[in-house]
Amino acid sequence: MRVVLQRVTDASVTVEDKVVGSITNGLMLLVGITHEDTIDDVKFVADKIVNLRIFEDDEKKLNLSLLDTKGSILSISQFTLYGDTRKGRRPNFMAAAKPDLAKELYDAFNEELRSKGIIVETGKFGAMMDVQLTNHGPVTLLIESPNK
Repeated sequence: MRVVLQRVTDASVTVEDKVVGSITNGLMLLVGITHEDTIDDVKFVADKIVNLRIFEDDEKKLNLSLLDTKGSILSISQFTLYGDTRKGRRPNFMAAAKPDLAKELYDAFNEELRSKGIIVETGKFGAMMDVQLTNHGPVTLLIESPNK
């Protein structure tokens, strides 16, 4: 499992000219699932994300987590995170999970985040989406499940 995490002051996702998810002050996640991922990967990554100390405290040090700040998440499914560009000019997406497995684990991931008390907004799985965000910091990190 691979997640690109961005700390944001605001983020939204639009599908077919309609805003389907939006947040302020939190994290925007691009979530990629590979065919080897399991529910253990989902739990590991969700726990890592909500407890990662990437928000500033009163002394402007990155000491606070999403749980500490009561921030929200905008979670976007993103199979292209498993695009392989090492050969040729067209990415190979063979490492991305098939849609049925990817949707199951993506939904489980969002539910795991919600079970930790986080408000989670999403796009629409498999749809063409337009994402807007203001990356605060900027802070952008890559989170991966172990042994990937």
